[in-house]
Amino acid sequence: MIEKRDSKIENVALVGVITREQDEDKSKEYLDELEFLTYTAGGEVVKRFTQRLEFPNPKTFIGMGKLDEVKNFIDNNGVETVIFDDELNPAQLRNIEKILNCKVLDRTNLILDIFAQRAQTSYARTQVELAQCQYLLPRLTRMWTHLERQKGGIGLRGPGETEIETDRRIIRDKISLLKKKLQKIDRQMSVQRMNRGKMVRVALVGYTNVGKSTLMNVISKSDVFAENKLFATLDTTVRKVVIRNIPFLLTDTVGFIRKLPTQLVESFKSTLDEVREADLLLHVVDISHSNFEDHIDSVNKIISEISPKGEESEKPTIMVFNKIDAFSHEKIEEDDLITEKGKIHYSLEDWKKSWFAKMGKRCVFISALNKENLDEFKSIVFEEVKKIHMTRFPYNDFLYQEYEEGN
Repeated sequence: MIEKRDSKIENVALVGVITREQDEDKSKEYLDELEFLTYTAGGEVVKRFTQRLEFPNPKTFIGMGKLDEVKNFIDNNGVETVIFDDELNPAQLRNIEKILNCKVLDRTNLILDIFAQRAQTSYARTQVELAQCQYLLPRLTRMWTHLERQKGGIGLRGPGETEIETDRRIIRDKISLLKKKLQKIDRQMSVQRMNRGKMVRVALVGYTNVGKSTLMNVISKSDVFAENKLFATLDTTVRKVVIRNIPFLLTDTVGFIRKLPTQLVESFKSTLDEVREADLLLHVVDISHSNFEDHIDSVNKIISEISPKGEESEKPTIMVFNKIDAFSHEKIEEDDLITEKGKIHYSLEDWKKSWFAKMGKRCVFISALNKENLDEFKSIVFEEVKKIHMTRFPYNDFLYQEYEEGN
């Protein structure tokens, strides 16, 4: 199922909608993210199309007039691929492909393609392949449209439906096989987690491309792959970290994203076991992103979905506002910060006076790339890890006191 992409850059057009639930600003933001996803997948966006609708067209998602406009553009500009910002049902996908006569993808298909490129380990590849099969199963009919042009006659009666049903059975068998394979790997990983003993577990969580892997590399002095692209890291990485006198396990997890395909949530639930079983969460936020608050909400929503009922509110969390070096704004609308800053980056003192620092959860402002304010970050993490460590190893109180006096 997982194929290597051609190195040739594809010209791509994006299509989004403006609805009552998704206003113009939100639609633009989603298309910005879709464009970044397209860039990550190896494409170049040459045009965006948006249409204001009460609700998507059940046959073609967008109206026929807008679809004709898209067709005229792709015919005149050599566009190879059209990507829709929302998931298309099989009928919509088939109808749009007939009209546009080019490759049509939706956001889910695009994310699956990126995951297929990024998956490195056998475990990640199996998870992605399962998600691909689950996505492909209801859409097999569009792969056999050439059979619709066949006429009746000797040897040509009903081959299309037979082939489709055969493929469906093959896909279902494949899904069953992949699920069994994942269950086997899950048991192995569960044993590995048990072998880690009572060590405190800390998990990095956050939206994709917020700098989790970069922070992991800085704190653990490791070489986890990090890149300024979405979903640069799919495989869970665990490293032993020691701050002052206390060791703990630090886990880098797959990043989250809005409109995350259901198939991927299901397939990667086992990977997110690291989040469920963590003692402390480090919620990394890209504070330089204009809509980081929505990112926080999206991450919290996914964490609440994968956590046992009531547990997500009890798990200690540190908000780590990253990329403070990249933040710039005309003006912060806060009583504490009313001075015009232009495009000047704010100091740590400014951040600590802002409303971010007044959040209920403990928070810290850093730049993982420039290693700015990491001492305060380590100190806060140390205090939280120490609280958990002391409950598990109460007889080491004298060690904590000794190291605190020494530090």
